[in-house]
Amino acid sequence: MPALMTPCDANGAVDFDALVRKGSELIAAGMDAVIYCGSMGDWPLLSDEQRMEGVARLCAAGVPVIVGTGAQNPARAVALARHAQEVGAAGLMVIPRVLSRGISPAAQHAHFSDILNAAPDIPAVIYNSPYYGFETKADLFFSLRGEHPNLVGFKEFGGAESMRYAAENIASADPDIALMVGVDTQAFHGFVNCGADGAITGIGNALPREVLRLVELCKRAAAGDAEARALAWELDKALHVLATFDESPDLVLYYKHLMVLEGCTEYAHHIHASDQLSPPQKAYLEAQWKLFRDWWDSWPGAV
Repeated sequence: MPALMTPCDANGAVDFDALVRKGSELIAAGMDAVIYCGSMGDWPLLSDEQRMEGVARLCAAGVPVIVGTGAQNPARAVALARHAQEVGAAGLMVIPRVLSRGISPAAQHAHFSDILNAAPDIPAVIYNSPYYGFETKADLFFSLRGEHPNLVGFKEFGGAESMRYAAENIASADPDIALMVGVDTQAFHGFVNCGADGAITGIGNALPREVLRLVELCKRAAAGDAEARALAWELDKALHVLATFDESPDLVLYYKHLMVLEGCTEYAHHIHASDQLSPPQKAYLEAQWKLFRDWWDSWPGAV
């Protein structure tokens, strides 16, 4: 599931038509659903009304969308969740409470519960990321799951150790829980070593064919296919530098420029005009993109 970015014009106005077009293209390419608005969608830079309009338009176009609930306060998160259910979203990506009482487990329990109660008829995954300043552990997750049957998954954005913790202490405790790889650098580890069920990807916006191939190979490797394991390892390593941009505070800037390199010129602008890659950042991305493209074109595992 690619986490959609928000296309806009040179003045920072959201291009909802381009958003829906890209969402539809990614589903047609073979993705199961899209995410909107997570960090990739620049949710802190959009009004609630803009976010709701994007979700509503994606749903109206028949694009299965998982809605991010990140918000400056719990009441706004609840409103976003309620709207998602009303317009027919496929699910929720529940983001922890931020800024106020974010390190309090009791506050986070109440925050998660309020969101899950606001949209009880659609499935939800909790988004765990150390970058939000709070890590959801097994005790809190299962306390919430016992109260909310629509909580069905766990997205892990941390590194290899966090992915291992989620696999060992959460997914392994209940076979009905969907474990999602939440950062592009952990795709191989997540699927092959941790039994992940799916991935939420940033780089997959720009390289959907390549990411879908990686997931296919990783799933085959996790089932014991030695040849697929070797190919998955090669592809994961070839994508590594491009994937590390998913861990950067400038991830949206990098991946929008990667979209432009791949021919998607509607991603040339940012909501805030001052949000720009530096010339060295841009040059490095372009060199790494060319290196990967040349490798992919000659790699026998591409087909």
